[in-house]
Amino acid sequence: MGEIRVGTSSWADRTLLRAGWYPRSVKTPADRLAHYSRHFGLVEVDTSYYAVPAPETTAGWVAATPPGFTFDVKAFSLFTGHPTPVKMLPRDLRPAIGGTRVRRRDLPEESYEELWRRFRAALDPLAAADRLGVVLLQFPPWLVCGAAARRRIVELARRCRPWRVAVELRHGSWFDGAAAAETVTFLADHDLSMVCVDMPQGHPSSVPPIMIATAEPGLVRFHGHSAHWADGGKEDRFRYAYSDGELRRWAGLLTDLAGTTGELHVLFNNCCEGQAQRDAGRLAELLGVTPATEPAEV
Repeated sequence: MGEIRVGTSSWADRTLLRAGWYPRSVKTPADRLAHYSRHFGLVEVDTSYYAVPAPETTAGWVAATPPGFTFDVKAFSLFTGHPTPVKMLPRDLRPAIGGTRVRRRDLPEESYEELWRRFRAALDPLAAADRLGVVLLQFPPWLVCGAAARRRIVELARRCRPWRVAVELRHGSWFDGAAAAETVTFLADHDLSMVCVDMPQGHPSSVPPIMIATAEPGLVRFHGHSAHWADGGKEDRFRYAYSDGELRRWAGLLTDLAGTTGELHVLFNNCCEGQAQRDAGRLAELLGVTPATEPAEV
């Protein structure tokens, strides 16, 4: 059976900081990450979706974590087709446009290429220290299945190589009827990890939790099943506590999936007031997963 790594999709969101999961003595960002790494061997970097981090920042993450710890890093929002606040771009790359948000087409080619260069430079310290798991390409809910979309996915994945790449698709057309097998084959043929998602069903952005590993590592993200997925704010949409029965059922499914892949990444994205940490901790207990790392000295 492949190694299972369990973690959460954030280690420093504001609701977690006020939830009491961190001891009062843990006050600095480095201390928080070091404390987190004593409980989990995997984390997803969500902040990189909102802004490209500096290499000095990611080098600090390496220093705060022990060998064997893994970061899955979400790609910058503009790369995957999301409208991005202009203020989140580096000052020297901000285009002179009238609105507050920018898309790929609003940037000169040299600015777009420079953004990619800086994103890759930010990941270099993680890769050099063998801390980088995958680059996560999370596409918007309006990316409909089709030839142009597949070409877009392949082009973005190429920019991330030689690092491992995971793809999260968020439109039901990718898994509707015969399209499901075609999507799985497409991702496998291009050595891309399909992100299996547990999430509310019945919405345009809903995709079924297809438990297949199309590349290394396998990857499963847990969004929860909030009743406010369609009409709530971010916290309401991800406010969900998995029951012990749900976690036990998932432990069995994940064990089966781990039998088909060398490594399986499991991430809880129900990040609201420390619930992700609680659920991830319980699932890790059920799976018998420990961080298997020595705490870093900070």
